[in-house]
Amino acid sequence: MKFYKNLYIGNTIKNPGKTRRKLKRHAKLQNVYVIAYMAESGQLSIYHNLMFQQRYYREHQPYVIGIAGNHDEAVEIICRIAEESVRETGRADLVAYLFSDQQGKCVL
Repeated sequence: MKFYKNLYIGNTIKNPGKTRRKLKRHAKLQNVYVIAYMAESGQLSIYHNLMFQQRYYREHQPYVIGIAGNHDEAVEIICRIAEESVRETGRADLVAYLFSDQQGKCVL
């Protein structure tokens, strides 16, 4: 599992470092939702962390953009990313915003 360099963390996540380590080890966490980019779909999606227990996700590693304590908080994080994208680029292309460097080149 790979993590975004400027990982978005929800307010209800008390210890982000510990949560991140547990996600890497595929530990079962009860109230943790993950905002992830999956190359197959080409978009951001919200997953409960237990989804990553499936064999498919061990073979097709997600790229984690954010961690939230509940689904509503995960939606708020995606809204925050959209607002940042529109403010910085004038467009709501979240994937292009998250994976572009300062010169506007995609670094995926």
